[in-house]
Amino acid sequence: MAELFRDALIIGTGATLFMDLVALVLKHTLGLQPLNYALVGRWGIYLLHGRLRHHPITASPSIAGERWAGWGLHYLTGVVFACILLWLVGNQNPLRFDVALTFGALSVLAPFLILQPGMGAGLAARRTPQPGLARLKSLLAHLSFGAGLWVAAFCWNAVS
Repeated sequence: MAELFRDALIIGTGATLFMDLVALVLKHTLGLQPLNYALVGRWGIYLLHGRLRHHPITASPSIAGERWAGWGLHYLTGVVFACILLWLVGNQNPLRFDVALTFGALSVLAPFLILQPGMGAGLAARRTPQPGLARLKSLLAHLSFGAGLWVAAFCWNAVS
């Protein structure tokens, strides 16, 4: 069990970093703005105080430390997802690319069903000005996370 958590920590962190690098490339090449993790932190901090939904999150007062909290929550989520994946499929050596990519695609359900409604964007971003674009950006982000799971697992298995 300790090995699973260690592997999930390394693979999940690496996959999330890969996802962030892809977001940076998309920002500088296509002008696609990544998610503002300060708003995720704001949502997370308010959640700890019992407030699940906002209308929208940008209308809720900012909170000291929300940016750090958001980035921490972002990476923690990546580690938790990696833990779930490794628990489901076992620590395959190497992790199959199709499995990692499929898991990444399925992980988009978390923002569609939890984060976006909680932040006031509605189910699957239906209350945003461009829901289709918001959904596509979420899917691209989570597909890149899936690819990152494969890359991180491949690298970790190569050195361990």
